[in-house]
Amino acid sequence: MNEIEEQKKYMQKVKELNNKKMKYMILTMGCQLNENDSEKLCGMLEKMGYERTEKQQETDIALFNTCCVRENAEDKLFGKLGELKRLKEEKGIIIAIGGCMMQEKHITDKIKESYPFVDIIFGTHTLQRFPEDLYKVLTDKKRLEDILDIDGKIYEGLPIKRDSKIKASVTIMNGCNNFCSYCIVPYVRGRERSRKPRAIIEEVKELAKEGYKEITLLGQNVNSYLRVEREKQIQFEEYNGINSFASLLKEINKIEGIERIRFVSPHPKDFTDDVIEQISKCDKVCKLVHLPLQSGNTKVLKEMNRKYTKEQYLNLVTKMKERIPNLTLSTDIIVGFPGETDEEFEDTLDVVKKVKFEQVYMFIYSRRVGTPGDKMENQVPDEIKHKRFNRLKELVEGQIEENNKKYVGTIQKVLVEGESKNNKELLTGRTDSNKVVIFEGDKNLIGQMVDLKIISEHMWYLKGEFINK
Repeated sequence: MNEIEEQKKYMQKVKELNNKKMKYMILTMGCQLNENDSEKLCGMLEKMGYERTEKQQETDIALFNTCCVRENAEDKLFGKLGELKRLKEEKGIIIAIGGCMMQEKHITDKIKESYPFVDIIFGTHTLQRFPEDLYKVLTDKKRLEDILDIDGKIYEGLPIKRDSKIKASVTIMNGCNNFCSYCIVPYVRGRERSRKPRAIIEEVKELAKEGYKEITLLGQNVNSYLRVEREKQIQFEEYNGINSFASLLKEINKIEGIERIRFVSPHPKDFTDDVIEQISKCDKVCKLVHLPLQSGNTKVLKEMNRKYTKEQYLNLVTKMKERIPNLTLSTDIIVGFPGETDEEFEDTLDVVKKVKFEQVYMFIYSRRVGTPGDKMENQVPDEIKHKRFNRLKELVEGQIEENNKKYVGTIQKVLVEGESKNNKELLTGRTDSNKVVIFEGDKNLIGQMVDLKIISEHMWYLKGEFINK
């Protein structure tokens, strides 16, 4: 019997244990891969008879899916655990913590020492065993730790409870082989492991049947899909000619019902010509490409172990703009990496000025225990980091304001996602370039691709007018 079939038995056992309707709450931190993992955890919990609640007071299980990329995630977790201590004492709720942070020994040691009331600790490689872990805690009344330090396998067939009925994320690979010196991910997610092409295509086809219109392909280094297998000549089951990220895009583009394809997060060094060609040719692949920069200075990039120079990055941008009509770009930038000087930071501003990104995700460098960056002696003082961050923010926001003006008066295809959070009388959706658009329209437009005339621009959204054909 395979692992997933075994876990399905535990799901049924837990369901039979509970003689009343039980509730769970989940807090997800971090990236879209974590969100996708949380959808699997929710799927398993609902198969076990639990229903979701947002109210802390009525929950029977409090589940945390953690991230370790930023220090504030730790503060958030420990704050929440402090809040739940009283609830644990009053009604004996189960507290479970999973995700990347649980692969860090200094964090699990702190939890065991300072928060002994936590019932289950599980890592990134043992998520699929959550039903078994929960059953054991419910029956044995003992705390449980289920963490593997070796790379886990990729398991197919876990139940999944998605947050949206319109957009879905599909993980195509796990792990990372890049070892950027600021990043803890390879240590907690393990080495690159690609899913079988057939399993990905079958999942996307099923999503199309269920009415999903947009999918986002996920991976720590998404455009290196199947690279390790090819380089090391590891046998994998080819399906419909899929043997690379480019050929995967081409095949998914053929699936009827799917109208938009996005992907995150790629690495500039793996943006091969065949990938650029498929982005250009495939009508469903969005022309907004996320191209993480991190720094615009070649020396800092080398110390970050990013494997490209400032010039190579700018040349790649030029090549992509020449070959992909209507290309827009988003990026990630880290401010204040150890040793970064004012002059080196100016190079980052220079790249931002030249590329004119559609969106920039800006981060102040955060030390991560266990990474080479944490051991570097020339840490940049917080005051300087914040000054640089504010300069970058000012530049980016000025560019966004200028960039938004080009949308006014144009017709944009928008996938309608639902009611606006700030005004239930308005609908909201996104353009191909991921711009949020709000507009007046009938609720039956939700889930449809519509044409909107952009009538005004605002810093973080555009205002549209429905064109009734």
